[in-house]
Amino acid sequence: MTTIQPTALDQPLLRPVDLGGLRLPNRIVMAPATRARAADPGLVPTRLHAVYYGQRATAGLIVTEGTWIGEQAIGFVDVPGIYSEEQTAGWRRVTDVVHALGGRIVLQLWHTGAVSHPDHLGGGMPAGPSAVDPHETTYTRGGRKETVTPRAMTLTEIERTVSDYGAAAENARRAGFDGVEVHALGPFLIPQFLNPRLNLRTDAYGNGPAGRRRLLLEIVDAVAAPWAGRCVGVRLSPYWTSGDRFTADEATLADYDDVVTELNDRSVAYLHLRGPGPAAPGAAPDPAAFARYRRRFDGPLIVNHGFDRASGNAVIEAGIADAVSYATHFIANPDLVARFALDREPSAGDPRTYYVGGAAGYVDYPVAEWGDETP
Repeated sequence: MTTIQPTALDQPLLRPVDLGGLRLPNRIVMAPATRARAADPGLVPTRLHAVYYGQRATAGLIVTEGTWIGEQAIGFVDVPGIYSEEQTAGWRRVTDVVHALGGRIVLQLWHTGAVSHPDHLGGGMPAGPSAVDPHETTYTRGGRKETVTPRAMTLTEIERTVSDYGAAAENARRAGFDGVEVHALGPFLIPQFLNPRLNLRTDAYGNGPAGRRRLLLEIVDAVAAPWAGRCVGVRLSPYWTSGDRFTADEATLADYDDVVTELNDRSVAYLHLRGPGPAAPGAAPDPAAFARYRRRFDGPLIVNHGFDRASGNAVIEAGIADAVSYATHFIANPDLVARFALDREPSAGDPRTYYVGGAAGYVDYPVAEWGDETP
């Protein structure tokens, strides 16, 4: 006797939603995850990228891996860019596949700033807000290396960086993306400018919280211009903790309160918020950490970090989030939406293959074997 697999299509994660002009059929977002598969010298997306993102086109929205806005932004091996014609054409192949399969995809724009290394920059020194070592590590061709003391960016370099973001957003539009997302999380360029331990500037891009957030706001404006003020997301991580420079103390959270509030005056389609890690392995994320910023941001909110199907449904049902993004789940489960809909457990990924290049551990994860079941 053949039975019908039960579904749970009324769960909140499977309801459609509008994210500032991006109409999604479900609220299961593929979060950005660096996969280091652009191994050619020009850092051009390949056919493997098209396969990888096409396999995951059932996501309500795909946010790509962080993508370099220019050569000075580079701080990790084999990550693709969006600053050359060849890269733009490579990404067009990706968006064409995703759209042919019914998906929606936005490009995340990335600059590592001081968390780079001379190995990435042809021997040149990385630049950040001030000449302060961020005390992080960077993944180079020779393995992980400690960061160095960077140069302080000049005003001309800051202006050029903002311009590079705008040009990258225009290239993303030409490549067929449905929007872009500003990478402003972790220990990288924009959080460096927001951080009073790293930003010791006394000019308009420092000298207090308002100055420290100026770069982010100028980048958002530059990125929004090619999109007529629509389809631009911002990803923040106020709870990020690493080394001795990034700590989620109350002063940091209060600064981010103001950052989020000020984003209401910009053309931001959604806020993508990475929360603190779960209190214990397997514990659900703390909804209060996200509710703090939900109260301050008027637009749609995507939440991230440690969610599974049950906690994702719960945070949407509570009205704290409009969508939930998943990174490691999507690495190993190209059919994650179907697994959630049919209450199947996601498979586990293999971290040993995350950054090694090639097809293995990238496009060879199988979809679930459904089959007929007999009682």
